Amino acid sequence: MRAACLIARKELGSFFDSPMAYLVIVAFLGTSGFFTWWFGTDIFMRGIADLSTFFQVANWSLFILIPAISMRTLAEERKTGTLDLLLTRAVSPQQVVNGKFLACTALIFLTLLCTLPYYITVARLGPVDHGPVVCGYAGLMLMGAAYLALGIFASSLTSNQISAFILALVLMAVFHFGTSVLAANTTGTLGQLFQYLSTGRHFESLGRGVVDSRDLVYFLSLTAAGLLLAGRQLARSGAKPA
Repeated sequence: MRAACLIARKELGSFFDSPMAYLVIVAFLGTSGFFTWWFGTDIFMRGIADLSTFFQVANWSLFILIPAISMRTLAEERKTGTLDLLLTRAVSPQQVVNGKFLACTALIFLTLLCTLPYYITVARLGPVDHGPVVCGYAGLMLMGAAYLALGIFASSLTSNQISAFILALVLMAVFHFGTSVLAANTTGTLGQLFQYLSTGRHFESLGRGVVDSRDLVYFLSLTAAGLLLAGRQLARSGAKPA
């Protein structure tokens, strides 16, 4: 765990040493703020003191931003050859993956933390049901963690960041809306399975303030699967270019 934390600290530092972290935060705040406060079904248009619009926008914003964050985690290390050095320092492939994941998760957490003024402002505008807001933020973190794990797995498959971005986007799209489309056109047990595999279904449940163990198990299982697959792929391929 100590090795993973050291890797996470180094990776998080590299995010802020480059424009990456600042671009992610600004892009997320700009997009979510615009649609939450000024455009479409914004808070003032709806006349309701809640953050449901923000969570809907954030849901799609993270879908686009997370592949951009995760694409460089392993692909860049592999391309520059620094992965060779990292794996020869008595650090296991799974520790490398876990460290990269912790750093990316911390960046998502800091990004969401920057939106707390939205919460404070809405609370001043009218009575707020705090349960759905807290659960909504938890849902964004859980969904973000699951998508980051898939993105890191995609990054472990190639040494090209663009390829990693596209692969991550495709993997995420399968769970973000692909399974929902299949569920809508399938009946019986298979339809129920596709519905359960949809991240949107579980995120919406948390957004309503409903804490269901099935939602937690789903997100945690998807996260663990992505990280384990990334670790095994890294162990199998070593530092050889994909």
